[in-house]
Amino acid sequence: MAEQQNQNQVKEEDLNQLLKVRRDKLAELQEAGKDPFKITKYDVTVHSSDIKENYEEWEGKEVSVAGRMMSKRVMGKASFCNVQDLKGNIQTYVARDSIGEESYKDFKKMDIGDIVGIKGTAFTTKTGEISIHATSVVLLTKSLQILPEKFHGLTNTDLRYRQRYVDLVMNPEVRDTFVKRSQIIKAIRDHLDEQGFMEVETPMLVPNAGGAAARPFETHYNALDEDVKLRISLELYLKRLIVGGLERVYEIGRVFRNEGVDTRHNPEFTLMELYQAYTDYHGMMDLVENLFRSVALKVLGTAVVSYDGVEIDLSKPFERITMVDALKKYKGIDFTEIHTDEEAKALADQYHIAYEARHKKGDILSMLFEEFVEENLIQPTFIIDHPVEISPLTKRKPEDPDYTERFELFITKREMANAYSELNDPIDQRLRFEAQEVLKAAGDEEANSMDEDFLNALMIGMPPTGGIGIGIDRFVMLLTDSYAIRDVLLFPTMKTLEPKRAENKAEKVAVNGSAEDATVSAPSVQIDLSKVKIEPLFADDVDFETFSKSDFRVVKIEACEAVPKSKKLLKFTLNDGTDRKRTILSGIHEYYEPEELVGKTCVAITNLPPRKMMGIDSEGMLISAVYEYDGREGLNLLMLDDSIPAGAKLY
Repeated sequence: MAEQQNQNQVKEEDLNQLLKVRRDKLAELQEAGKDPFKITKYDVTVHSSDIKENYEEWEGKEVSVAGRMMSKRVMGKASFCNVQDLKGNIQTYVARDSIGEESYKDFKKMDIGDIVGIKGTAFTTKTGEISIHATSVVLLTKSLQILPEKFHGLTNTDLRYRQRYVDLVMNPEVRDTFVKRSQIIKAIRDHLDEQGFMEVETPMLVPNAGGAAARPFETHYNALDEDVKLRISLELYLKRLIVGGLERVYEIGRVFRNEGVDTRHNPEFTLMELYQAYTDYHGMMDLVENLFRSVALKVLGTAVVSYDGVEIDLSKPFERITMVDALKKYKGIDFTEIHTDEEAKALADQYHIAYEARHKKGDILSMLFEEFVEENLIQPTFIIDHPVEISPLTKRKPEDPDYTERFELFITKREMANAYSELNDPIDQRLRFEAQEVLKAAGDEEANSMDEDFLNALMIGMPPTGGIGIGIDRFVMLLTDSYAIRDVLLFPTMKTLEPKRAENKAEKVAVNGSAEDATVSAPSVQIDLSKVKIEPLFADDVDFETFSKSDFRVVKIEACEAVPKSKKLLKFTLNDGTDRKRTILSGIHEYYEPEELVGKTCVAITNLPPRKMMGIDSEGMLISAVYEYDGREGLNLLMLDDSIPAGAKLY
């Protein structure tokens, strides 16, 4: 341990010296009247990939590029450097005789990471590499920080998300993902514009956050001295526009839901909702199927995409199946035989599905579907005809009023879209809002609230309407083969590195010893060791052969989420050093929030047989330290230095 600390100290001293050298170089430039930060512009005529892809057009002609210097080889009177810009990178040949002796001296002092402007002619080296023969090299920005070592790049997921600017520099595939994201959103707009839809904007700060089952963020509007909420949906305002006669409207915008962070959820995300008068949910199915196919073809050039090693075929007609039929198809449960809430709860008991007293028959159907069906929905599938209990804004099916004209589109086991034949009966809508108010009073924080102005709009009269919401981030994940939602958000929500000042956080640190706060600064309340009680050591020996069979491995937490219907369990997605992702469940939600743990390095036993927990296979065990503190249990998840690679074996 002491040796490791000494090595870390040496590394830190070396780094500080390198940073000082860069500051000294900047000071030297400023004293010589060459301060790069006084340069305000540089004329760029072409990007790197344009030269490479259209070389015949550019060969022998003057070009002007600008970008970040990613490598440099100084070889006496002539050198090479590689410059990276928006579209790629290109090699540059820098000769003293071409740029002048003074400029060449300045070039040799430039560092990896500096931003430079290069003028020259396009040519091909003897080895056949398209390059630029520089006639001018100008330092545009001095980089005062060290980029990650090029061979390993920036691989720590937590650091990648926090410092996306470095991630974009070091990982070209990340830049490509976000270029594609922009193209996907543009293709969506183009497709809808061609269909006669009008893009609109609606409020983000609202007095009543409705339109979805989600818990809102709340804030205070000082000017009006009024509490307001951040919107959780775009629905209710867009429907008001349908009432006003705008027959086809859509909005692409941020919505905010006060929920946990996992591979599929971020508290703020991009949602696209559209509403079309005089159509129903069948029209919405046709629209979304054509939209997904069209965007994939336009951005990727194919409607057959690869996701996590599986081919997803968007070119074929999407399957359409009711929720009841899907449950029968994949689990053999015939829900048409269930007629009462009591029968539904008995069925839930039979399959060990947790529910609350307030839940009704439709809620139980939804829970069974989530437990047994969703994991099978890999190819595009419309799940249609949801129970009325979970669809407060949807028209009932005329032939079966227990169900609604609603669908969800599933691809790769994930919900990608949610759509309705919109409820336009103001009397029925009021009754459903009242039912939601009862649920809210019973403790359901995600229930809708009464919205009198929206009801008044319905009283004015809304035509028969189809509506749909599409999670843009999940759609981008599909088309870019991205595993986690954070991989397609430039700046995902992250827990702050500074310790929170709140009293409840301080108490948590005192009891649980939060690793996040402990590594940043000492917690405001230290643990009182006199109140700690440690479990006695085992009296019985474990033979060495048994112990040696346990495979302790270093794992990286790539994602963490609360397990639905469980107050204790967290579901971890782990990098264990192999090509596959490992899932482990651990009952530590009382001690940690999921977002606190993403990116951490921990220890797990990896060769235990899978164990079913809430219907999910848990493939091992994360190691924690457990003790009694002041009469109640305390727990610390064992965390290691992030520099230790995933898969490292512990002896």
